Amino acid sequence: MNQDEKYLREAIRLAQAGMDAHEGGPFGAVVVKDGQIVGRGCNRVTSTHDPTAHAEIVASRDACRNLQTFQLEDCTLYTSCEPCPMCLGAIYWARPARIVYGCLHSDAAEAGFDDHFIYQEIERPREERRIPMQQLLRNEAWSVFAAWIAKEEKMVY
Repeated sequence: MNQDEKYLREAIRLAQAGMDAHEGGPFGAVVVKDGQIVGRGCNRVTSTHDPTAHAEIVASRDACRNLQTFQLEDCTLYTSCEPCPMCLGAIYWARPARIVYGCLHSDAAEAGFDDHFIYQEIERPREERRIPMQQLLRNEAWSVFAAWIAKEEKMVY
């Protein structure tokens, strides 16, 4: 068994365990650095009442906490299913070296977890999206960005 299969099987095991424990949906993930699991997660959306508690995000948060960092450079994320758009965005912010996944997002859709509508919404102009969006106070909001730009001591990420 190669290392990718070993860690992906652990992510799949977490998916089953989380589902069996009524944590949330059938998804699991682990983050690996230098041959060691540094973060684990299963879907905890329903048990925590948190729509962002997807396995990849839970595992990334755990890894960042354990590594005392906000980025996962030199890490691999193993996840039981191809990441959804939200998780993919979070993964890109965390900057792992690579992602290894089991099921396709079409498999998740077949199981009742269809995120296709999100991809469609992203492509639509703001004014045509299902959830109305309204922009206000741009100049006031920009003042915080201006302060960030001027700030000498900041951690850029």
